[in-house]
Amino acid sequence: MPDPQISAIICTHNRDTYLGAAIDSLLTQDFTADFEVVVVDNGSGDRTREVVEQRASDPRLKYIFEPTIGLSVARNTGARVARGDILAYLDDDAVASPGWLQVLYFAYKDNSQLAIAGGKVTLLWPPGIQQPRWISPGLAGNLGAYDLGDNIIYIEQPGLTPRGLNYSIRRSFLEEIGGFDPQLGRVGKNLLSNEELQMTELALQRSWQVAYLPEALVAHNVAPERLQRSWFLNRGWWQGISECYREQLSGKAGVAQLQRGSERFLRGLYKAVQYFSDPAERFDKLVYAYGQIGYLNAAIQGLLSQNQIKNNK
Repeated sequence: MPDPQISAIICTHNRDTYLGAAIDSLLTQDFTADFEVVVVDNGSGDRTREVVEQRASDPRLKYIFEPTIGLSVARNTGARVARGDILAYLDDDAVASPGWLQVLYFAYKDNSQLAIAGGKVTLLWPPGIQQPRWISPGLAGNLGAYDLGDNIIYIEQPGLTPRGLNYSIRRSFLEEIGGFDPQLGRVGKNLLSNEELQMTELALQRSWQVAYLPEALVAHNVAPERLQRSWFLNRGWWQGISECYREQLSGKAGVAQLQRGSERFLRGLYKAVQYFSDPAERFDKLVYAYGQIGYLNAAIQGLLSQNQIKNNK
């Protein structure tokens, strides 16, 4: 195959139910230039390899097995194997719109300062199920929903960074910062995150640009097990831990984290009371408050580790 203009990468772990549709949405792209699809099997124990082999007759498709569990590890493996200068990551339970790769490709081609780009994400609910009334727009974001409108936006606030399930990055920038940080990102069943937020921070610090491209549309399947309140509480807990880790990695660790976490915890509880008559917003604020407990737990563990290191010197 000629050198691809863009490499689409799917990192997958035990998602054979959705994986085929994700791959097919890439192989049927309305993109006339050369591209490749790399599937990184991150230690799956299901039919993942079989799903890929069923499509092996397409020369654009490449399979690699990565035994070390972790989304950031798998993303780095995909980047190493891929040959394109633009790396487009699609989740294994998502479906790309036909023009996804084309929109991403031309955005990078037309802007040499663009480091990261992603697009709008809609949700695909399980058959016969509509969005529960207790899921607020904010909590829908935990399921992957992402919509900043219908115009291109250059991100200046890291909190608005594109979702990892619909995410692309310029290879030269990724190499500049040393790849995705394995200390952030999903590992097995834990829900560590914030790696995309950290990448946006690094890009902006280095005068690169980060863009929201509404026409780079992806639909994300909502797994039935995520329609439980317990899943959102667990997701909030890990979000708090992720935020704590991200601060520690950027040199913001210390006693000040205890104050920040405590203030945010109390703020979440206060807002939950304010929205008592609105079940969706009330639960949203409770999830936020619960996440701060995870944040404080991680902060305390970090302080204890620091003290232990000092005492051992």
